Amino acid sequence: SQYQISLQFNLEQLPEDKAALAKHVSMLKRNVLASPFLRAFEYWESQQEGAGPLMATHYRDDEAIYVQAQQDRVTVIFSTLFKEEVDRVLGKVFLQEFVDARRQASIQNAPQVFYSSREAPLEIRHLQGLKQDESAGYVSFVLFPRHFADPEVREKTISQIQLFRDYLHYHIKCAKAYMHSRMRTRVQDFLKVINRAKPDRTTVAAEKRTATGRYFRPQFRQSTSTSPQTESGE
Repeated sequence: SQYQISLQFNLEQLPEDKAALAKHVSMLKRNVLASPFLRAFEYWESQQEGAGPLMATHYRDDEAIYVQAQQDRVTVIFSTLFKEEVDRVLGKVFLQEFVDARRQASIQNAPQVFYSSREAPLEIRHLQGLKQDESAGYVSFVLFPRHFADPEVREKTISQIQLFRDYLHYHIKCAKAYMHSRMRTRVQDFLKVINRAKPDRTTVAAEKRTATGRYFRPQFRQSTSTSPQTESGE
């Protein structure tokens, strides 16, 4: 289902801080998508036993964000589709790098990242209508209390994790554009080499050599033909 929201403002009764109003309006989509995250964090704060409800936000066709709270963590799962074969290969490389990069000591405090292609994670495997083919990919983020216990850190975490899908596909498009530009540059370089390797046909034809190595320049003789003259005498 699709929803449309229209905002109407009275220009004669605008607040004095217009910059703050513009910021609040621009954060509308972010705040709407933040609702399941806030509910999951509140469930964690309540210290209830067992896992919380699984909340799904279908923000694109066949793509969704799944959020579920547990006693010691909050799991966020992104389902994304790669419609082209090149996007699938590049996406797999990028997502695998997310998994491997966390092994570095400098980013040990980052959320855990798990990537799976085709097969959905255990948290959402029971749902109906999930795509489980080569075009589907699932990325799971495990948020620990250090990522959302502090209110300021919580707001930053929500803002950054919402942009993950756009961040991923933006870098895939940039990688494709960079490879295409490098391919065009290499083709131009190869064409220059081929053009330099072409022999000069006029020079080769004019500088033929004989068996002894001397230059042979054909000389064309002019044929002198005399037309018979008929003498007539009277």
